[in-house]
Amino acid sequence: MDPNNLFPASAFRRQDETPDAEFYHHPRFVTHIDDPAIAAVTQLYREYFLPNGAVLDLMSSWVSHLPAEVAYRRVVGLGMNAAELRGNPRLAAHVVQDLNQNPVLPFADEEFDGAAICVSIDYLTQPVAVLRELARVLRPGAPLVITFSNRCFPSKAVAAWHHLDDRGHLALVHRYLEAAGGWTATELLDRSPRPPGRSDPLFAVVARVAPRETIM
Repeated sequence: MDPNNLFPASAFRRQDETPDAEFYHHPRFVTHIDDPAIAAVTQLYREYFLPNGAVLDLMSSWVSHLPAEVAYRRVVGLGMNAAELRGNPRLAAHVVQDLNQNPVLPFADEEFDGAAICVSIDYLTQPVAVLRELARVLRPGAPLVITFSNRCFPSKAVAAWHHLDDRGHLALVHRYLEAAGGWTATELLDRSPRPPGRSDPLFAVVARVAPRETIM
């Protein structure tokens, strides 16, 4: 059964249904949240990603927001624009792939010690399939850190995202993980910089890959 069938098809419609490859054809060497929100993302990575581990930066770009002082054994990025990925100094390797066309990740089982999706979960039209794949390529117990704010490219965000507020986004991502299966110890976090209102908000859903015997 297609796991995305657990949600109505209308939930994943977008204002702009032209191929994503066209939208992301030109590189955007910009950040999509402000500096305090980026610092909050980096702090999450500092807390959850162990040094010397292999990290997958999914839906990556020219910057991964990983803490500068932490050395990782390997960082791999998967994104939509080759120029952006080539310009990312933290990546040891990169893959250009449209997950909305092909959600199957080109990695081996249990290849990574952690994974990140930074301010991009709202663009996935097959989020459950992607999260199932992430559970496959991460080792049991490995963390997945999904961060998002209130910013997006409106024409490319799925309809479900537009219909919800910040708390609704947390609940939606949690539901994606439940539908995907293979995840445990899910945390819903508000890591918005303080005081509120002076920076972009920052929210996170963190989950860990369940022991393999519990994956259906």
